[in-house]
Amino acid sequence: MAFSTFTLVLCFSSFIIASAIEVSHDGRAITIDGKRRVLISGSIHYTRSTAEMWPSLIKKSKEGGLDAIETYVFWNAHERQRRQYDFSGDLDLIRFLRAIQNEGLYTILRIGPYICGEWNYGGFPLWLHNMPDIELRTANDVFMKEMQNFTTLIVNMVKNENLFASQGGNIILAQIENEYGNVIEAYGDPGKAYVQWCANMAESLNIGVPWIMCQESDAPKPIINTCNGWYCDNFSPNNPNSPKMWTENWTGWFKSWGGPDPFRTAEDLAYSVARFFQTGGTFQNYYMYHGGTNFGRTAGGPYITTTYDYNAPLDEYGNLNQPKYGHLKQLHDVLHSMETTLTHGDITNVYFAESVTGTIYTTNETSSCFVANINTTEDATILFQGTTHIIPAWSVSIFPDCEKEAYNTARVNTQTSIMVKEATKYEDVNVSLKWSWRPEMIDGPVLKGRGDVQANRLIDQKRANDLSDYLWYMTNLNLDEKDPIFMGENMTLRVNATGHVLHAYVNGKYLGSKWAKYGIYSNALETPVMLSPGDNLISLLSATVGFMNYGPKFDLVGAGIRGPIQLISKFGDERIIKDLSAHNWKYKVGLDGLKRMYYNSDSPGSTSKWASDSVPVNRNMTWYMTTFKAPAGTDPVVVDLLGLGKGEAWINGNSIGRYWPSYIADESACSGSGDVCDYRGPYSDSKCVSKCGEPTQRWYHVPRSFFQDGDNTLVLFEEFGGDPSEVNFKTVRAGTVCGNAYENRTLELSCQGHPISAVNFASFGDPVGSCGAFQKGTCEGENDALSILQKECVGKETCFIDPTEDKFGTSTCGNIVKRLAVEAVC
Repeated sequence: MAFSTFTLVLCFSSFIIASAIEVSHDGRAITIDGKRRVLISGSIHYTRSTAEMWPSLIKKSKEGGLDAIETYVFWNAHERQRRQYDFSGDLDLIRFLRAIQNEGLYTILRIGPYICGEWNYGGFPLWLHNMPDIELRTANDVFMKEMQNFTTLIVNMVKNENLFASQGGNIILAQIENEYGNVIEAYGDPGKAYVQWCANMAESLNIGVPWIMCQESDAPKPIINTCNGWYCDNFSPNNPNSPKMWTENWTGWFKSWGGPDPFRTAEDLAYSVARFFQTGGTFQNYYMYHGGTNFGRTAGGPYITTTYDYNAPLDEYGNLNQPKYGHLKQLHDVLHSMETTLTHGDITNVYFAESVTGTIYTTNETSSCFVANINTTEDATILFQGTTHIIPAWSVSIFPDCEKEAYNTARVNTQTSIMVKEATKYEDVNVSLKWSWRPEMIDGPVLKGRGDVQANRLIDQKRANDLSDYLWYMTNLNLDEKDPIFMGENMTLRVNATGHVLHAYVNGKYLGSKWAKYGIYSNALETPVMLSPGDNLISLLSATVGFMNYGPKFDLVGAGIRGPIQLISKFGDERIIKDLSAHNWKYKVGLDGLKRMYYNSDSPGSTSKWASDSVPVNRNMTWYMTTFKAPAGTDPVVVDLLGLGKGEAWINGNSIGRYWPSYIADESACSGSGDVCDYRGPYSDSKCVSKCGEPTQRWYHVPRSFFQDGDNTLVLFEEFGGDPSEVNFKTVRAGTVCGNAYENRTLELSCQGHPISAVNFASFGDPVGSCGAFQKGTCEGENDALSILQKECVGKETCFIDPTEDKFGTSTCGNIVKRLAVEAVC
C-alpha cells in the first residue's frame, strides 16, 4: 500500500534538541514514526473552559484512555478587531497546547478558520462580513486574503513554539475548513475552486504533518477527508491511500433556549465506536469529550444556551459523567490492546444471521474479532469459535483473541453517578445576599430618539460588528391629522424581524416583546398602538441571541429588524398600511450600562448611583448587584438564577454568559421519548430528551478562577424583569453512586474526591431496577453482599469489588450471568 510521507527535520533551539516525529498515513491508519496507530481522541475547546481547568480536563482525558485532544481555533475570539490579536488569559492557545503536550497526549489542531461549533457566527469575526466586496467561504479574493492571514498567523505561532510533530512537538494533524461538503452545492463552481485553494494554501504552509478536511468528499490530494456524525461505520474515504477517520462522533447534542435536555446513552455511543473500528476505522474523535460553557456572548445559533455540556464524558464542570466516561474507558483499553491486528490484520467477514455479522482481523501471530447485532429489538444467540454467545440487540461484542469476550457495548460494567447541587459551606453566601440596583438609562432612545448614526433604511444588525447584543432602531413620525392611517380603527404596529428578541416602545411607552426559538429566522411583533397627529417616536430594541453559525451562506441570513415595519388599521373590509421601512432611522449600538461597564467594580461608571432601598422586582431593563464570599472547597460552583427573566451575569467583571431561566422547555418535545430511554436503535437529537416543561437552563457555571479572596461581586443585567431574591450559589459533586456489574468484571466505585459514607443496597445474583430503585431478584449469593460492600468501601474515596461467587458465595441462579448491584452514598 502506498504511503504519503512528509519530510521531517530535527528542530534545534538554544536549550534543547527535539527529535522530529514522522507523521504519515496509508490506507489503514495514521502512522507515527512508521508505526500504524489506533488513535482515540476527544474534543476540548480551550475557550469553553478556563486555563486553570485545562490540566485537570486533559489529565482526566488521558486517564479515560484518550491518545489525543482535538480543538478548534476560534478566529473571532482572537481577532475581534481586524489585525488586533488577543491570546491572553483563557485565550492562550499556546498554553493550552503545552498543557496537552505536558500530559503526553497528541493534538489535532482544527484551524478552520470556519468552525461552526454552535459558536457565534461560526467563528468568523463580524468585521469580516462588513468588508467591501467580500463573500465568505467561496473563491473571493478579499475573504481568501483574510483567511490566509489568520491561518498563517496560527501556523507561525505554533511553529515558533516547535509544537508540530515535525518539530518534535505533539500536533500530529491539522484541519483546514470545516464541513464544507455539506453546503458546497450552494456555492457552485466558485465553491469547488475554493476547496482546491484551501488545500493548496494549507499545503504551502509546510507544517510537516497531514492536513484533513471533514465532510468533504472532494478533498483534493493529499488532504484526508473524514467523517462527522452519530455513526460513521459506513463511511469510506475518497482516496485509497487515506485511512478511515472519524473527526466528530457526537457524544450527545447541544441545547437551545426553549429546548429539552439531550441525552445519548453510553451503550449507543460505545456501539457507534465499536462498529466504526469493526468496519476498518482506526482514528476516532469524540465531539465533545468535554463541552464546557459558552461564556460571555460566544454562543451561536441563534438560541444556543450558555451551557455546552453536550452530554459529554466529562460534564460541563469537568466531573466524570458516569457511566459514559467509564464505559468508554473500558472500550478504549480493549481497542488499544488490538492495535496491531486492527492496523495490519487481514479482514474476513462472517454472517451468522440476518443483522448479525462478525469481522475477523488476522495476522501471522494472532487474531481479533468483532460480532455485531444491529437488530434493534432482538438479542441473538450464536455459536462462535465453538462457544455459544448471546449478543444483545444493537450491540457489538469484542473478542481480542477471538475466544473470550472482553467487552460488549450494551453491558455496562461501570458506575452511574448521580450528581447533586448542595448548599455551600459559607452560610452567608446564600442566606444574606443583599441586593442593590439601578435602572438602565433608556430615556435617550425611548423618549428622545437619540442615536449615533442614521439612514433612510433598515440596517442589518451585523453592521454593528457584534459590539453588543443590543441595537436601537428609532424613527420620528410626524402624522397629519388627515393621514389615511387615522381613517381606520384598531391601529397596530407590525415589525418583521429575524427571530431574535425584539422590544417595542412608542412615545416612551413599552408596548411588548417578541422572540422565537432555535431554527426560526423570521418572526413578527404586532401590537396595538395609539398614535396622535403630530410627532410620534417609535423606538425598537433588537437583542440578538447569537449569530447564525451553520448552513449554506449562513452569513447572509439577516439579524435585527429586516422589515417591513408597518402601521396597520382597518377600514371596513380593507386594511390601510403605512410602511415606515424607508423612513429616516437613527441607530444606537449597545446599552448605557454596558458602555459604562456597570458589571465591573473597577470601572468609574459602576461605582455610584446603586440604590439598596426598595429593590424592585419584575422590572425590565434593570441592573442588580450583590457581594458574597466564594464557596469553600474545590468542587465546581454554580449559581441558581431561577426567578430571573433574561439577561447576562458577571462575577467580578467576568461574564458567565447569557441567562434565560424564564424560557421553559417545550413540553411537547418529550412526547415521543417515553419514561424509559431505550439505547437500541439509531440515535437522533430528539431521542431520549428530558426536562420538558422546566426552565431551559437554571444553573450557570462559575469557574473558581473567577473568584477572588474576600468579597466577590455578582452583577445581573435583567432585560425582561425578574426577582433576584432567590439567587443562590451551590457546589456540584457526586451524591449517589451505583454499580451494576456483570460477574467476573471488576467494579470500581468512586465518589470523585469525597469518601463513600454509606452503602444502601447490595445484591449479587439477578437484581432488578436501576440506580435509586434497585431490588433483589429471584436469586442471590449466600454471603451478605451489603455487609461485604460496607466493609470494603465505606470511608474510602474509591473501592474495587470483584463480583464472583468466591466473594459473595454460591447462589441458586443456575447458569445465568450474575450481576452485582450496589448503591452507595457519597
